Amino acid sequence: MGKIIINKERCKGCMLCITFCPKGFISADKKLNKKGVKPVKFEENPECLGCSMCAIVCPDCCIEVYK
Repeated sequence: MGKIIINKERCKGCMLCITFCPKGFISADKKLNKKGVKPVKFEENPECLGCSMCAIVCPDCCIEVYK
């Protein structure tokens, strides 16, 4: 089971992590951050692989993955 922490204030809303998450547990948040964009959010799920693909593709290093 993986745990993902997303820094929503650093997120620019590129949504790359959504595309690369093999389980689809990352989605766009409804709230805007201070930059005025919709950041991503992680849906807590015990089936998260902790594969770190989301963190690898994030251009702004907004995502931390813990196994």
